[in-house]
Amino acid sequence: MASPLPVERDDELLDAYSRAVTSAVDTVGPAVVRIDVDRGGGSGVVFTPDGLILTNNHVVEKSARLSVVLPGGRTMRADVVGRDADTDLAVIRAAPNDGVAESLAWASFGDSRAIRVGQIAIAIGNPYGFHHTVTAGVVSALGRSLRSQSGRLMDDIIQTDAALNPGNSGGPLVTTRGEVIGINTAMILPAHGLCFAIASNTARFVAARLIRDGKIRRGYIGVAGQNVPIPRALARANQMAVSSGVFVTSVEAGSPAAAAGLRDGDVIIACADEIVSGIDDIQRHLGEDRSGVPTTVAVRRR
Repeated sequence: MASPLPVERDDELLDAYSRAVTSAVDTVGPAVVRIDVDRGGGSGVVFTPDGLILTNNHVVEKSARLSVVLPGGRTMRADVVGRDADTDLAVIRAAPNDGVAESLAWASFGDSRAIRVGQIAIAIGNPYGFHHTVTAGVVSALGRSLRSQSGRLMDDIIQTDAALNPGNSGGPLVTTRGEVIGINTAMILPAHGLCFAIASNTARFVAARLIRDGKIRRGYIGVAGQNVPIPRALARANQMAVSSGVFVTSVEAGSPAAAAGLRDGDVIIACADEIVSGIDDIQRHLGEDRSGVPTTVAVRRR
């Protein structure tokens, strides 16, 4: 049996942990802002010196007036640059009330592909209006999927046990090196320690598109549907290696699906030559790179 660590060694480890957390907060904290909206509010992180701020779409989507409060207490007006409900991300820009541009403290993105389960994760935000609150934990899991409020499935979600509460939404999840590896987006209530953040690589990509276009462009085929099981006997009889598909409940007039001849009642079983087991599989095929590109869809009819 291994002998316990001496007390002095425990103290050294705790001191090292404390220094790591305080160093990260010193680095990123000045870039974390509180976002005040018509009803409620949230958090955000400045990621460019000219005042671009990344936050959650659900924090700003229903508000006509925005303002941000800097760590020192100063309030600035803010305008929406772009929003994307499907990834629950938004970019806003802080504007000085006197119209004189200034450089703000800003944070850097880390590579979310490089993080590991078990490493320290630090959340900074404004839960329940308590300004600049810090919580710490670990990365609990990687590659989770989470449903956005728009209904679309978000992939590559980071799970953490760093405590989040209402008001933390849009704030950064950071490493001990002070790199932003996620944008905090949700917690599962009444569970404890089940909190989620949008991976920084996703956030960086979406932010760039929102700055350029104000929105994310995605392909679409123009159907509404629901997941349905495919009976095993039917799959065997038709030599289909599928157990479920998407039952088409309606086809939008003038859509690509209508032009291709899809009908109500069809069951989509493949898209772009890959098996489709549900609506989420179709959505994954309809990213920006598929817009305007011919795509094959296989269906079972009647």
